[in-house]
Amino acid sequence: MIVRDKLYLGGSWVAPGNAELLEIRSPHDRRILGRVAQAVDTDVDAAVAAAREAFDNGPWPRTDPKERQEVIRRFDALREARADEIAEAISAENGSAGWFTRIGQPFLSRQVNAYLRAAEEFGWEEVVEPSDPSVAFDTIVRREPIGVVAAVIPWNSPFSAAMAKLTPALLAGNTVVLKVSPENSLSMMLLADLFHEAGLPEGVLSILPADRETSEHLVSHPDVDKIAFTGSTRAGRRIASIAGEQLKRVSLELGGKSAAIILEDADLPAVMQGLRFGSLGNNGEACILQTRILAPRSRYEETVTALKEMVESLKVGDPSEPDTFIGPMIRPDQQQRVIDYIKLGVAEGARLVTGGPEVPEGLEEGNYVTPTLFADVDNSMRIAQEEIFGPVLVVIAYDDEDDAVRIANDSDYGLSGGVWTSSAERALGIARRLRTGTVTLNGSPMSFDGPFGGYKASGTGREYGVVGLTGYVEHKTITRHR
Repeated sequence: MIVRDKLYLGGSWVAPGNAELLEIRSPHDRRILGRVAQAVDTDVDAAVAAAREAFDNGPWPRTDPKERQEVIRRFDALREARADEIAEAISAENGSAGWFTRIGQPFLSRQVNAYLRAAEEFGWEEVVEPSDPSVAFDTIVRREPIGVVAAVIPWNSPFSAAMAKLTPALLAGNTVVLKVSPENSLSMMLLADLFHEAGLPEGVLSILPADRETSEHLVSHPDVDKIAFTGSTRAGRRIASIAGEQLKRVSLELGGKSAAIILEDADLPAVMQGLRFGSLGNNGEACILQTRILAPRSRYEETVTALKEMVESLKVGDPSEPDTFIGPMIRPDQQQRVIDYIKLGVAEGARLVTGGPEVPEGLEEGNYVTPTLFADVDNSMRIAQEEIFGPVLVVIAYDDEDDAVRIANDSDYGLSGGVWTSSAERALGIARRLRTGTVTLNGSPMSFDGPFGGYKASGTGREYGVVGLTGYVEHKTITRHR
């Protein structure tokens, strides 16, 4: 059993304000994995004070951008050397299947490298030529760090969510207090070890596991200049209201209920292979998953049958076993939430094709849910409109291309989406009509070079690449006589 009784606060390991340690339990069998310190309001105050001092008087914001890039490169090399350990830690805490946490490690390097390329090409200070040659002054545009960043991330993909915020914030010269979920206390302490070894200056980074009430104390803190949040839309609305009251900079990456549009000419076996990952990856606990499957009426039953076979082929069980595809939900309350949605789908009149509310046989000690497929779903049903965050798919019939686009866009969310067809031109045409931040065509992977974020209730702001880096800078214009 692992015991981590100190917090990573301002670059040092310190005793927490509350000495009581939180038990971290395995979602597979609920045994105790470790005990870890949790932050309280006084720890947040100390972390923000350290970040404020490091930003106002320390070297990091004034360090040459190339030197900051080198620190991030060192961190990523250290992380890569411990990739297997990190993957195992996340699987143990989250219940994410090993295949998912292992393939996530190279993706982290791609994510970081995309930010590094953006930072290398970024115009940190540029002289802009006047549009009117007769103007007798120069314009200098500077991009400067915002200040103290409060980054708040969820439990479902902790390293990826952390790096989506830490990398651009640090590259831009900000100082950061990263609030992580209690469920990820063990793996996030590994993240603290890595950044400490990479050589960040004192005060630049704190990593604090804490509950929701402590999170609100952090984002409300008067010395925080920007909030970067990933999580539920409900929590995002609360954070946006706090940011609005205090005029803090804010970016929100929130929920999704994304649609995968299958056209008549799609190759169904290829579609099924893609939807295994794009609709059921990470146990269904991912905001970008395409859990509304839109199928043409001409191939509706054929699609439902293919989906049934695919869903039933996925092994559910111990996430540490190499052939497990779907592991347990992270907590018992999340397990019950998903089961309640399955019961709701039956009550709403959807056809239960496979799965159901019963826990898989032999896995009753863990937080398991049987992967479930509903057909004959109307897009107005709650199971089609609300984010379930579990291995539950719904299949919705459409009449023609216009109808498919209408149904896909008929959602409060707009985070992701997909199109499956043998016609590249047709796929691109539909993608341009979808009101969503990211669209994948025929199962293509998500890009870390392009911006990632959502329309509508899926959030504000963007992450990744140049656009993501821009979200962590202020723009200053200086004019001088020529």
